[in-house]
Amino acid sequence: MNLPLSRVPLAEFDRVRTGIEDPYERTRAFSALCRINTLYMVMRAGSGHLGSSFSAADVVSHLLLNEMTAPCTDEGDVYFSSKGHDAPGLYSALIGFGALSEDLVHGLRRIDGLPGHPDVHTPFMPFNTGSLGMGISKAKGLILADRQLGRRRRIYVMTGDGELQEGQNWEALGSTAHHAMGELTVIVDHNKIQSDTWVADVNDLGDLIAKFEAFGWGALRVDGHDQQALEAVFRKRAEAFPDRPVVIVADTVKGGGCATFAATSMPDDEWMYQFHSGAPSDEDHASAHAELVAAADEVLRRAGLDPLLLVPEAPRVPPAGPSLRLFQAYGEELAAQAEQRTDIVALDADLVLDTGLIPFSERHPDRFFEFGIAEQDMVSAAGGMAAGGLLPFVHSFSCFLHSRPNEQIYNNATEGRKVVYAGALAGLLPAQPGHSHQAVRDVSAIGAMPGTVVLQPANAAGARAAVRYCLDTPHSVYLRIASGAVPAEVDALGAEELRTGIGRTVRAGGRTVAVGAGPVVLGQLLEAARLLEADGIDLTVVELPWLNRVDADWLAGLTAGADRLIVVEDHYVKGGQADRIARTLLETAPAALPSFRGIGLTEVPRCGTDEEALRAHGLHAEQLARTLRAEAEGTGTPGPLDLASRGTVRRV
Repeated sequence: MNLPLSRVPLAEFDRVRTGIEDPYERTRAFSALCRINTLYMVMRAGSGHLGSSFSAADVVSHLLLNEMTAPCTDEGDVYFSSKGHDAPGLYSALIGFGALSEDLVHGLRRIDGLPGHPDVHTPFMPFNTGSLGMGISKAKGLILADRQLGRRRRIYVMTGDGELQEGQNWEALGSTAHHAMGELTVIVDHNKIQSDTWVADVNDLGDLIAKFEAFGWGALRVDGHDQQALEAVFRKRAEAFPDRPVVIVADTVKGGGCATFAATSMPDDEWMYQFHSGAPSDEDHASAHAELVAAADEVLRRAGLDPLLLVPEAPRVPPAGPSLRLFQAYGEELAAQAEQRTDIVALDADLVLDTGLIPFSERHPDRFFEFGIAEQDMVSAAGGMAAGGLLPFVHSFSCFLHSRPNEQIYNNATEGRKVVYAGALAGLLPAQPGHSHQAVRDVSAIGAMPGTVVLQPANAAGARAAVRYCLDTPHSVYLRIASGAVPAEVDALGAEELRTGIGRTVRAGGRTVAVGAGPVVLGQLLEAARLLEADGIDLTVVELPWLNRVDADWLAGLTAGADRLIVVEDHYVKGGQADRIARTLLETAPAALPSFRGIGLTEVPRCGTDEEALRAHGLHAEQLARTLRAEAEGTGTPGPLDLASRGTVRRV
């Protein structure tokens, strides 16, 4: 159904900031309004992080209204989030504070709007988030620059408690204390839950106060939802530790300030927090919205002000119902194969839901290992397991799995250890989380690893076949698994037996041949082929799931029947599949060399809806049809690499 929405206008934030004298009540009201608009933004976007935004809302409101000097100015104190999942709440606060345009309240996760995670192209976002754990080091560098340039300001960094499982945090602590960085305050949003479940059950942090103190930091603890307590702890920080970096462990509730979303409302036997990401149901939205408005109105009533005036907004049309995801088929097949292969073990980095591992964890709990947000540790442990005679399947989002433990993957490869790396959320889509979560350089980062095959399935049958291939091959494998819905026409293609480097024709046509892999690219190419039929152009579409392998004989046979060969990929053009195919063509020099073009990303991927992102990067079916039409008609724009006139290899 269409869900009516409403939000708090900027005038109401101004009324709270100027009309409530008591600073504690003013901050309570401000954070209540921020939560209402955070809920609106996430519902309008259809996705986002509510739990982390709500747990951090009271601390963020306190900093902006009471603690920071000249916030959101070039010379004022600096605040940023290292954990990143609180971005919707931070945007809401900055809009309410007047630092961001009010129109942006409608732009969460939209092109030219507010990215799903912090990005420096948004005002007052000094740093991007990426793999977690970078924030303290970023703050340290900013302080060193300030000292070098004669500036003096305070730097506040918000981290998550799950984020503290990343080793870079601990690398940064010793030298920060050594340099007596009294300018730095780190706030830990200690809501006790990481992405899916309880921190204590994944990788317990132990005594955080003692750990930070052991590095020479000042360490304090506070109720992160109590405004009087927050004011007192920041005052104590200034008085007790003027020349030392300080951590404030803020005990919070994930989803705090709203019983509908609060982790304290979870049943005792529930292990998974339901509101980490994504938009809530219509029923949960209605319940939460009523609760949040009532809480805000109560503060206004105590201050002698009229109730909130909300702005109604156009209803949101919810997305279509659930559809098949590749990681579901992958996870089911892995669990099934593990019934026969007792050497299979599964390792996860705090993403058991998103990597399809729930069936495995339930059916083989003794062979499931949760490492938390610690990819380097996980990958090296996998190398140890392989050395001990096991076959490890290692899981995370592709954006983190190919990058954070890249050196560890290489080390495993040099030892000849067979490990399967399963990277979910691979490629350009979904684009709403933003570029930190869009894996579009993973093929180039992993493709050169010795003895490692990069394989991307396109549908459920392909995902199941990929698992079986991983069991049979002597090589390590990086599985590039897209997380979006699989187009029906791609799922209907089924799968054939996987033979390394050999593709298959999924749409027979003429002598203009387009090659791609994965559900996104193949879906767009099949749609482009339909569009081209009206112009009498019969496009041949070929699936080549091997992103760093191509069989020279198979390629020679393909090119013998082609005048034009176009490779499309949702990856940077440098180091991707097109480069591999072009090199093979040049090295084998077949008698009939078709014209060649590679199409892919040439800039940092954009955040937005799937269609917005595809169009922004020229990968939408309509754009591909125009490009392919020009190629077929001989009017395509030459790329920077031109060879002979008949046998032209062009790369753009």
